[in-house]
Amino acid sequence: MNSEARTDFLTCDICDAHRGDDSLRVLPPVFRDFGKHLKFSGPVATVKCFEDNTLVKAAVDSPGQGRVLVVDGGGSLRTALLGGNLGAAAARNGWAGVVIDGAVRDVAELALCEVGIRALASMPVPPAKRNAGLSDVAVQVQGVWVRPGDWIYADADGTLVAPRAMT
Repeated sequence: MNSEARTDFLTCDICDAHRGDDSLRVLPPVFRDFGKHLKFSGPVATVKCFEDNTLVKAAVDSPGQGRVLVVDGGGSLRTALLGGNLGAAAARNGWAGVVIDGAVRDVAELALCEVGIRALASMPVPPAKRNAGLSDVAVQVQGVWVRPGDWIYADADGTLVAPRAMT
């Protein structure tokens, strides 16, 4: 899948153009920006894990091809699922962004990574390494369903989940 990350969109314009389209979902406004790119988009790849980032590491170490990794971390704020090393790997491997329903660490390092990173909060505690979780499955992020192949559009106004490219 070769999908070029696009930044020539506004989430407000997408919402206006698709008013009444129930297939367009909006993530709650609880995410903070941690990466250098504050605006990003791309097709979704998913990981479902809880306080174990083994599959997050495997994902960001693989070719991103302009995709956005969406991580269902169960909203846990007890451990971080992404830090500076993994943020750098995501940027180096061509991921457009990472959206984490959970926490990150190494905030100063993440701010230098050429990738979009959104998460609920920062937490210095590292995660476990139990090799637990699932990849490429439908996940729920803050009550919103996100499926592999959906599209994420993120900018200063919010984060949208669409079933297809909307721009």
